[in-house]
Amino acid sequence: MSLETQVMNEMKEAMKAKDEAGVRGLRAIKAEIIKAKTEPGAGGVISEDGELKLLQRLVKQRKDSLEIYTQQNRPDLAKTEAEEIAVIEKFLPKQFSEVELKEAVAAIIAEVGATSPADMGKVMGVATKQLAGKTDGKAISAAVKELLSK
Repeated sequence: MSLETQVMNEMKEAMKAKDEAGVRGLRAIKAEIIKAKTEPGAGGVISEDGELKLLQRLVKQRKDSLEIYTQQNRPDLAKTEAEEIAVIEKFLPKQFSEVELKEAVAAIIAEVGATSPADMGKVMGVATKQLAGKTDGKAISAAVKELLSK
């Protein structure tokens, strides 16, 4: 079942249940899917990888907004963003914990043969491809820096 079909089915259920947060988050996903399908060169189709990147981008945008709203002491807006993050994350694969991430990065470092922080670029190139969808780039970067600086 495609992401678009899943979102539409979930949206129907959320509307029936009068779940405002769910409907809001699902509408955001649907809007991004439509936008991605109508971009030049897309041909009206989004790959599975494209869907994953789309969802990650939506979560990242909302996390950034959540951070700003929290800093500016706007709990009402922060709550809205947190609710939408929860809805969108249901469609993403299970995210790595910090321990799992460090284990995966350590294995990549060994595989690449990196020994110093100067090798961070090589490690990041492999890590971002292998760990796509399982964690965000900031977390990967932080783990790589930490492990290479030891």
